[in-house]
Amino acid sequence: MSLKVRSVLVLVVGAVLGLTISLGGGVLAERHTVQSESLPVEQVRMLAEVLERVRRDYVDVVDDRELIENAIRGMVADLDPHSQFLSPSEYEEIRISTTGNYSGVGLDVSLDGGAVTVIPPIDDTPAQRAGILPGDRVITIDDMPVDGTNLTDTIARMRGEPGTEVGLDVIRDSEADPLHFDLIRSRVRVQSVRGEYLGDRYGYIKLTHFSETTNRDLHRAITDLKRIADGRLRGLILDLRNNPGGVLDAAVDVADAFMEQGVIVSGAVRMRDARFERHARPGDVLEGAEVIVLVNRGSASASEIVAGALKDNHRARIVGDRTYGKGSVQTVMPLSDGRAIKLTTSRYYTPSGDSIHDTGITPDFSVDAGDGRTMYRGNNGGVDMSEDLQLQEALRIIGFKPIMQSKVQ
Repeated sequence: MSLKVRSVLVLVVGAVLGLTISLGGGVLAERHTVQSESLPVEQVRMLAEVLERVRRDYVDVVDDRELIENAIRGMVADLDPHSQFLSPSEYEEIRISTTGNYSGVGLDVSLDGGAVTVIPPIDDTPAQRAGILPGDRVITIDDMPVDGTNLTDTIARMRGEPGTEVGLDVIRDSEADPLHFDLIRSRVRVQSVRGEYLGDRYGYIKLTHFSETTNRDLHRAITDLKRIADGRLRGLILDLRNNPGGVLDAAVDVADAFMEQGVIVSGAVRMRDARFERHARPGDVLEGAEVIVLVNRGSASASEIVAGALKDNHRARIVGDRTYGKGSVQTVMPLSDGRAIKLTTSRYYTPSGDSIHDTGITPDFSVDAGDGRTMYRGNNGGVDMSEDLQLQEALRIIGFKPIMQSKVQ
């Protein structure tokens, strides 16, 4: 897979462990040279003075390259929680993550108020099977405290060779004492789309993240469901709960799959010639069949683009909890010597013109699912469909009465 020079991503808050960062097609217009004001000489002189003071007087010798990189890293990190200076190894990690395969425990984490917070564990991974939940805060790894200012280091410490053990301590709001988990690292292979035929020509599709293959896999899953349903579905449950986001283009394509026309998402950026707006193309894969979208507090970024587009265009009704509320787009910009910066370059808006940043999307039907322990994860997920209150409400609204279930491979 080729790596485009500038790749626009919609990313969940913070870094995504292992897979959800995927490099997609650029959506920003080509930028022209813009004359900017010169940097203030006094401030540049102060920066040089501080660097020289550290080189000369700090108690330990600091490598010049490391010192300058740390200065750059701090400058970018202080912009917002999502911007980041990437070393060659960190940039390479983003490239590796496009494959969706890595070795680790399967946690998606972010920095939330200085705490390393679980967004969702990835389905069918050591962390998910052990019972780690969204909202858990990782405090130690192998009995060593985590650094709330260095998410990359935390992620690296949870990775390792398959078969090796790693211990995690987490704080959970509902528990008085920290919880300890001993996990065995394994190969994590994440499929972003999972479909099930519910019976009576109704289907269920779970999207775990948005990657470059998501749109293709979605169409394949719907084709399989329609085949089982003798050619046409009456309705579909699209489950975006605990989906932290991913590639912007994938989110646009998923929303487009269910729409005949209308705005999907728009973006407002600093430079006028870089504004963008995405529209649906004719062709509804469900031919007008009803769609219910499930969301919760773990639905972020690209998930919110899809939910917002389908809601505002009156193509789907939304059921669940208010979503996470991340409405910004990051661009990965290669630099010299294999380095790069991941920089927030725009904020996006739903078709109605609303920003969901820090507010999220409000469902049409609000259903509190508690701590998520009873969220349906498929036929083999250990939770019966009848235990999932949000799913049960979606099925009631769409008019489905359980008859049979058959997993689509």
